[in-house]
Amino acid sequence: MAFAPSPIPSRTQYVQEAVKHAILTGGLSPGQPLVETELAARFGVSKTPVREALKTLAGTGLVVMSQYKGATVRTVDAAMAHEVYDVRLLLEPAALRRSLGRGASLEPAREALLRADQAADRAERSLANREFHRSLYLPCGNPLLARMLDDVRDQAALVSTVAWATVPSWEREAGEHREILRLALAGDIDGASGALHDHIASFLHRAFPEGETTHEEP
Repeated sequence: MAFAPSPIPSRTQYVQEAVKHAILTGGLSPGQPLVETELAARFGVSKTPVREALKTLAGTGLVVMSQYKGATVRTVDAAMAHEVYDVRLLLEPAALRRSLGRGASLEPAREALLRADQAADRAERSLANREFHRSLYLPCGNPLLARMLDDVRDQAALVSTVAWATVPSWEREAGEHREILRLALAGDIDGASGALHDHIASFLHRAFPEGETTHEEP
C-alpha cells in the first residue's frame, strides 16, 4: 500500500520561519533593512517567497513595510512596548481568570515551562514563554479574546528578545511563571491573576525604565 509523502513546508513558510528566528535571536537587528535579493540568496529561493514571507511578518508586527525604505525589522522603543504590553495587561489577567473559572487543564502550561527551562537559545525560550502564556488564556471560552491576544504574541516576543539582549532577566521571569502556575494549581484565581498582572508589568518597567526611549541590539 502506497503512502502519500509528508507535506513539505512551502518556500514562503520556510523563509518566514527562518527570518522570524533570526529576528528573535538578534541575527537580524531592529531597524535592519530586509533586502529581498539578499534574503533570496541567503535561503536559496526566488524573491517571490521572500516577498510573501515579509508581508506575513509585517502582518504580525515583526517587520515594517515602507514604500520608500522597503522592509525593515521593526524597531522596539518604549512607545511600541507600552502599546503591546498595555493590551496584555488589560486582557491576559482577565482571560486567565476565565480559564481557571472554567476548570481548564494546566498541563500545557507545565509542559511549556519545562520547554523554556530546556531551551537552547533565546528564540526557543521566547517561543516556550509565549506558549506558557497562551496556554493560560486560550481556554478562556471567548475565541475573540484569545485571538486578540494571539495578535500581539510576536510583537511581545520581539520586545522581550530585544530587552534580554541588554537585561537578560529570563531566570527571574521563569520564577514568576512558576509562581503563577503554583497559584493556579492551588485554585487561587485572584492570586494567579494578580501575579500574572505583576509579572507583565514588572518586565515592562525593568526593560523600559522611565526616561528610556529605545532598545537596540548591541
